[in-house]
Amino acid sequence: MGIKGIFFGAIGTLAETSEVQREAFNLAFRQSGLDWVWDQDSYFRMLEEPGGARRIADYARQTGDVVDAPAIYSRKVANFRALVLDRGIAPRAGVVAVIEAARQQGVRVGWATSTYPETVDLMLAGLAGAIPRAAFDYIGDGTRVKARKPAPDIYRDALAQTGVAAAEALAIEDTPESAEAALAAGLRCVAFPGEAARERTFPAGCPLRDTLSADLLKTPLAA
Repeated sequence: MGIKGIFFGAIGTLAETSEVQREAFNLAFRQSGLDWVWDQDSYFRMLEEPGGARRIADYARQTGDVVDAPAIYSRKVANFRALVLDRGIAPRAGVVAVIEAARQQGVRVGWATSTYPETVDLMLAGLAGAIPRAAFDYIGDGTRVKARKPAPDIYRDALAQTGVAAAEALAIEDTPESAEAALAAGLRCVAFPGEAARERTFPAGCPLRDTLSADLLKTPLAA
C-alpha cells in the first residue's frame, strides 16, 4: 500500500525554533526585571510539559519570586515574533525535498499542528521563500479541535479534510507526545526529533530519522 498523504506535525518538524524560543524567554525575563536565565539543558527539560505561561509560573514557585506569568509570556511571544521576522527561519534538513517530491507524486501534504493560528502564520512568514503556504493541502491549528496533542483530534481532522485514509498516511513528529497523537489516529509515524527531544524515547513503532529525504515516501505501510 503506497502513501497517499504525508503529514508534518508540530512546528518543530518544519524548522528548529527551540533556541530562538529560549532566547525570547530570557529577553522577556530581562524586560520584566528578573535575573532569570534559562540555560539550554534546563529549558529542554521544561519542554517535556506544554504551556509557556505555566513554565514561568512553575519556575517562579521554585525561585520564590512573585510574577505575572501571563504578562511575561506575552512579552516572550512578542520577542519570538520579532526575532523570527528579523532573522527568518530555515527549514530542517530534507523537509523541502520531501514536500517537493510529494507534490510531484500526487501525495497530499499536510501540516497537522495544533498550535495557535498566529504561530502558524508567523512560521510561514519566517519560512517564506522556502516553504510557501500553497505547499500544503491542509494546515491545522488549535481552533480546529477540542483537544490538542497528545489527543489525536488534529490528525483526524487532517485526514477528513484531505480525504486520506489513516492506513494510507504517514506522520512526521518531533516529540513523543505528538507521535502518540498520530499513532492514536491510526497513522504510521516517523520520529524526527529536534534538539530538545533528541535524547527522549519515542513510542514503539516510530523509526528515528535525523534527516529527511524523498525516500521517506517509500516507507512501507500496513497492507
